[in-house]
Amino acid sequence: MNENKLLFLSEDWLKRFMELLNSSQEYEEAAKGWEGDFIFQIDSDGKTVTEPIRAYVDLWHGKCRAIHPAAPGETAQYIYSGTLENWRKLLNRDIGPIKALVSRKFKIKGSMTTVMRYIGAAQELVATATRVSTRFPDE
Repeated sequence: MNENKLLFLSEDWLKRFMELLNSSQEYEEAAKGWEGDFIFQIDSDGKTVTEPIRAYVDLWHGKCRAIHPAAPGETAQYIYSGTLENWRKLLNRDIGPIKALVSRKFKIKGSMTTVMRYIGAAQELVATATRVSTRFPDE
């Protein structure tokens, strides 16, 4: 059942996400003024995720310029982090990216003011991520 699904934040998953993101007119329009890179992080829960799982995503004017699994010390302008269960809720659209911050299901390091100006871009990022056939580390 999970044979064709890509492991969330793996190199193959990230490559597919970048392809979909760079072909999305909706994302390009919503993020046309965005300049900044992210670390997307699944926080350690001590069970399924023993060390944080991280991905580096370079977003620039509606395109993804680079994406790869992030090294432990790698930094970015923004770090968006949450538990595995909350990432699953986000990709299942049970919560939105901004509501997830407000409800403290996710944390962000970086300028929240700038992020709030690009709510549409954040929503399109999630919408695009939902189009990747995904399995999570506990599946």
